[in-house]
Amino acid sequence: MANEFFERHLNINRRHFLGKLGLGFGSAALGSLLIPDLFSGKEEDIASLGIPHFAPKAKRIIYLFQNGAPSQLESFDYKPTLIKMAGQDLPASIRNGQRLTGMTSGQAKFPLVGSHFSFQQYGKSGAWVSEIFPNIAKIADELCFIKSMHTEAINHDPALTFMQTGAQQGNRPSMGAWLSYGLGSDNKNLPAFCVLLSRGKGNGQGVYSKLWTNGFLDSIHQGVQFSSSEEPVLYLNNPSGIDKDDRRRILDNLSQLNSMAYEEFGDPEIQTKIQQYELAYRMQSSVPELTDLTKEPDSIVKLYGAECLVPGTYAANCLLARKLSESGVRFVQLYHQGWDQHGNMVGEMPMQAKDVDRASAALVLDLKQRGLLDETLVIWGGEFGRTNYCQGDLSKDNYGRDHHPRAYTIWMAGGGVKPGTVYGETDEFGYNIIKDPVHVNDFHATVLHLMGLNHEKLQYKHLGRRYRLTDIAGKVIPGILA
Repeated sequence: MANEFFERHLNINRRHFLGKLGLGFGSAALGSLLIPDLFSGKEEDIASLGIPHFAPKAKRIIYLFQNGAPSQLESFDYKPTLIKMAGQDLPASIRNGQRLTGMTSGQAKFPLVGSHFSFQQYGKSGAWVSEIFPNIAKIADELCFIKSMHTEAINHDPALTFMQTGAQQGNRPSMGAWLSYGLGSDNKNLPAFCVLLSRGKGNGQGVYSKLWTNGFLDSIHQGVQFSSSEEPVLYLNNPSGIDKDDRRRILDNLSQLNSMAYEEFGDPEIQTKIQQYELAYRMQSSVPELTDLTKEPDSIVKLYGAECLVPGTYAANCLLARKLSESGVRFVQLYHQGWDQHGNMVGEMPMQAKDVDRASAALVLDLKQRGLLDETLVIWGGEFGRTNYCQGDLSKDNYGRDHHPRAYTIWMAGGGVKPGTVYGETDEFGYNIIKDPVHVNDFHATVLHLMGLNHEKLQYKHLGRRYRLTDIAGKVIPGILA
């Protein structure tokens, strides 16, 4: 009967109770004061107390995800060999029988094509940057370009899911959810994980809520999506006839009912629901002021561009991301659609670049001038790269590039990464990595490391197995750490 009481009513079993008792009453009392959730009774809480495993380099992350996979060959991985050999077939020794998508696997030939756009070297690192990213070029000394990213996924959905969750299948916690679980929130009036969406002018790939899901973690860790409407968080405002005091009374009564249900069933999701209702109540006062961009000074509007005052644009989302991050949101995820250039590379790529170039650079500069860049990790990139051979009619300049998981480029800034760095290298054809490969699992391990988390220790037991963001792989990349 005693065991049943502990397990049902206190949500703790005999093994946990005795293990915690061994801490001693003095340390137990101190621990309960410093960490209120220490004795919640759930084994997985021991790994999730809002405390880093070691001193972090970064306190928060802004991830500028370029959905659809921007071509590295038109942006940051300059390959003059492709210009010299334009129209010639990709050598079989370079391709080496590697898997292709169904969109180009039936091609009789694979004609090489160089970038239509010119490149120059910038900064102390001599990083190559395309002419269609002039503002990013100006901040090259703040950036760490990783030119040797690679993945196994060859189609958008699994590659996108892998980049966001560490698994190609759905129902796994996203990176933001893992960080919320491992570190908690820096501001109790805001979510730990926020999601912003924007749409470019190019061919788009869809984004789905599974990309910011909590998976098997408590639902308090899922990303909160902000909309581009006048009501950034839906259903946050009180309905007509209900004021703040009414809402408080409703929540208090609802909390009592939920607490009774928790006492009866012991389902931790009931406690999570109580927390979510309370967070929504606190957000009613914090979010409206935070999402009002019209009060930004002229100097900030000039930095980001006039589009930053248009809700739902990439520029507005970058500015909002800075405000959210500055206010203590642990992880802000932007998704910008329109990078799937299977055709009309010459026409679409400059438009997409114009959408993001100024605001991306402005975000880095804005964080730096506020003294926040050193503790904020900014990430820019997509889910895989693009082929060095042509898809479509090369002679009419309406060609595109197919998916290429073997090598692609992302960049990072601030938050403990080494500025003015180019890490990794691809061959002269831009097809295979020849130096310092970085797998998606390595990327995740390094990001967690920068946030003070050991990727092998950040675990959650689910269905008899211990899961982590990096699954059973991943290693920290010391070459990009400051």
